[in-house]
Amino acid sequence: MIGLLQRVVEAGVHVGDDQVGSIGPGLLVLVGVRPTDDEESALRLLDRLLQYRIFADAAGKMNLSLEQVQGALLLVPQFTLAAETRSGLRPGFSTAAPPDQARRLFEGLVQAARVRHGSVETGVFGAHMRVSLTNDGPVTFWLES
Repeated sequence: MIGLLQRVVEAGVHVGDDQVGSIGPGLLVLVGVRPTDDEESALRLLDRLLQYRIFADAAGKMNLSLEQVQGALLLVPQFTLAAETRSGLRPGFSTAAPPDQARRLFEGLVQAARVRHGSVETGVFGAHMRVSLTNDGPVTFWLES
């Protein structure tokens, strides 16, 4: 699985006129699923998201994790992260997981995150979403599991 994580001051997701998720300080994570991904991949990604040390400690160094700062987590499904972009001028999507597999793994990631971490919001799988954020830093990382 792919997680494009951004440390944010705030972030939100709208579907149409409805706000379906919003957080204050924490992580916005765009989640991509590939055909080779499974439940184990999702749990490994979750471990990394919760424990990745990208928040400042008292000395201003990136030494604290989302768990340690008790930040919020906004998970947004984004199949385009798994696109093939190495050649040509149009992305290919054969490298992204089929929708049923991707939905199952994304929903499993969300359920596991809600068990392990108190503040979890999400986007809507398969919906056209508008995602807004105020990036803190900016700090953005690409994680794979």
